[in-house]
Amino acid sequence: MTNPDPHPAERVISCGEDVTVEVIVPREVPLGGPRAMTVRRTLPARHRSLIGAWCFVDHYGPDPVAETGGMSVAPHPHIGLQTVSWLFTGEIEHRDSTGVHAMVRPGEFNLMTGGRGISHSEVSTPQTDALHGVQMWVALPAGAKDVAPGFEHHVPTPLDGEGWQARVFVGSLLGDTSPVTTHTPLLGAELLLDDDAALVLDLDPTFEHGILLDAGSLGVGEEEVAPGELLYLGTGHQRVTLRAGRAARIVVIGGPPFGEEILMWWNFVGRTHEEVVAAREEWQAQLHRDGVLVTDSTEVVPGRFGVVDGQHLPPIPAPAMPGVRLRPRS
Repeated sequence: MTNPDPHPAERVISCGEDVTVEVIVPREVPLGGPRAMTVRRTLPARHRSLIGAWCFVDHYGPDPVAETGGMSVAPHPHIGLQTVSWLFTGEIEHRDSTGVHAMVRPGEFNLMTGGRGISHSEVSTPQTDALHGVQMWVALPAGAKDVAPGFEHHVPTPLDGEGWQARVFVGSLLGDTSPVTTHTPLLGAELLLDDDAALVLDLDPTFEHGILLDAGSLGVGEEEVAPGELLYLGTGHQRVTLRAGRAARIVVIGGPPFGEEILMWWNFVGRTHEEVVAAREEWQAQLHRDGVLVTDSTEVVPGRFGVVDGQHLPPIPAPAMPGVRLRPRS
């Protein structure tokens, strides 16, 4: 996934204030396409930019593809992060510069590691009538930010209980553990609650957690969560009770406080101005042949971010750098 903002702001990411509970209200962001598919973004937020290593959360749909054009995200680069795709409905075709060609389908987990550099595209398939799901980023810690790029696919086994169903796609919850590779401890799961159902979750008290309500109505302790909102729970929570009024679909994320400042600009997660500038320059250099910007992703010059084969889309050029130096600060 890409950040479509043509003038992306510098985001110096820290862990926010140490609070027990807060509700993060989403803001709408146009993702792109001929008529602009809109996503609801809760991370990064003004007062909280990370939950564990999770640094970016987009929630979208149900999006009528016939009206919006669906998802058509041409090849673009990433460094220093992992991307997560989790669908509720629809289908997306993923291609990346490691040679992976995969389909993103409901209930199937896709984790792409950008590391030192990767490029990829995401396009909804012709048979998709509606797109609905979440796309998220995970910041890589300093010791792993330059790992080799890669891709993992996992289909979690549904867990069923009285009035609920769960799929744990990363980390451990409800007695199930995902096998996918992470570089910091993480949690990610989808929960489905029936009308008037309740589910008690045992939590790792060293983690902070986020509870995103997709649809329905939800109470978490004394808090009421509206669809699209992300409820933050600070560390120290050992157990939480989720209560649905109307049937609810929920995404739970979590991890221990990240403990590092990161600099997020466009599709890059880095630590210094120089690191981000170098990544941008290398991507721009790959997009030019004999001084001319290529209009077909298969014509991208080989380099740090590789080449996405098999799809004749114009790759996405990087926005201009802001007129001031990017620098981490508290």
